[in-house]
Amino acid sequence: MPSAESPALPALHATEVPGTGPQVVFLHGLFGQGKNFSGIAKALSPDFRSLLVDLPDHGQSEWTERLDYTAMADAVAALIRERSGGDPVHVVGHSMGGKTAMQLALRHPDVVDRLVVVDVSPVETAGTGEFAHLLDALAGLDLAGVETRGDADAALTGPIPNPTVRGFLLQNLRKDDTGAWAWRANLAMLRRELPAISGFPAWDGAPFDHAVLWVAGDRSDYVTPERMPAMRALFPRTRLLTVKDAGHWVHSERPDVMTEALRVFLG
Repeated sequence: MPSAESPALPALHATEVPGTGPQVVFLHGLFGQGKNFSGIAKALSPDFRSLLVDLPDHGQSEWTERLDYTAMADAVAALIRERSGGDPVHVVGHSMGGKTAMQLALRHPDVVDRLVVVDVSPVETAGTGEFAHLLDALAGLDLAGVETRGDADAALTGPIPNPTVRGFLLQNLRKDDTGAWAWRANLAMLRRELPAISGFPAWDGAPFDHAVLWVAGDRSDYVTPERMPAMRALFPRTRLLTVKDAGHWVHSERPDVMTEALRVFLG
């Protein structure tokens, strides 16, 4: 936890999915929201109860001035301590949320029982050009000229031709208190902080010695054999699951496989 002199941690919004078993905390990736995991969380109920977290600068959580994985991990740890009743929880994190989850486990091992890292590694992620393009496309949308969500979808068809990607990104579009369209995600800050998003803070403390499931999509290059030593150095009890016919968004492309993997590993 930060000292009394440390900046206040960002306030996090989280949605609970009820159940009677152990608690699972889900952390989404860039452009995401906690609700991205609602289908899997409902499929795990009632054997597990879930907490779907909006990370800072996403969803309904507080915006910040810079992206800092250690601060995000500390904020999630504070939320878990508030919501879990003192018991350690299982944590599932995808991409940016996976890096946050790894930092959480390293910095606050007392709050984490088992850890699931989805399609990301504890190393610098090369090639952020696609994310930069998407952030620029969203920021370049003239919201004053948008009357309906369909208008926004049509305007983004050129720069973002994939309808599935557009639909995912447009989940961040909402109407504010004045009735005007606005983005939930802090686009300007995220664009500026892409180098920090792609990085991973150095860690010279003890490794996380609990069971870890590392899930990779077989059509993704975020997890490679060359990155396994870095993962095992920090998380020595790691087992790897590679999901066929899946890219970076494993949980949305193969939710059936992801749900079953969680049931087996967390059960």
